[in-house]
Amino acid sequence: MTLTPIEARVLGTLMEKARTVPDSYPLTLNSLLLGCNQKSSREPLMELDEAQVASALDTLISASLVRSVSGGRSARYEHNFQRGMGVFEQSAVLLGLLMLRGPQTAGELRLNTERWYKFADISSVEGFLEELQDRSAEKGGPLVIKLTRAPGTREQRWAHLLCGAVDPGQALPAGTGGGNTAERIERLEAEVAQLRETIQKLCQELGVSPPGQT
Repeated sequence: MTLTPIEARVLGTLMEKARTVPDSYPLTLNSLLLGCNQKSSREPLMELDEAQVASALDTLISASLVRSVSGGRSARYEHNFQRGMGVFEQSAVLLGLLMLRGPQTAGELRLNTERWYKFADISSVEGFLEELQDRSAEKGGPLVIKLTRAPGTREQRWAHLLCGAVDPGQALPAGTGGGNTAERIERLEAEVAQLRETIQKLCQELGVSPPGQT
């Protein structure tokens, strides 16, 4: 099936939260809505409402990509992406990040998947991406595409094909060609804060002072 951007955001968010906040997973509708609309680690930013997320869930459940879990006072939802799409765990991780954050290089994907799955090196990431690109018609065809190298860049970016065909010559990820400058700055600031937090944790584990501190 071809996903809509909203369905891709809902599915990607469920895949992310399953790995980053397992104690709160499966997600309630409200938690899922908050995850879809969060301002960090999302490209493009979205402002979905409960009805849009509920409609996307209905479609994804019908396609066996999401399951509704009974128990408690509120219905909860979990993804079934790996089995539903018939892909390896590593491939599912890469597709989930591409759905949430738009086209990325193999290096960016390796960095951004740290909390989901630790790839040994960039070559490992590229290997799984190439498998997804060369996926046979019997299995449903390619799920990613390698984009044309943008002017002034050294690495090519990859994009998912779950929402349909993508122009391989597109120069920028969706949402970065225009949009709200303040939103982009806010997103970058949030990502910098996450990196600082990661560095502080690593320094604590190693017993050294964070950069800039004595």
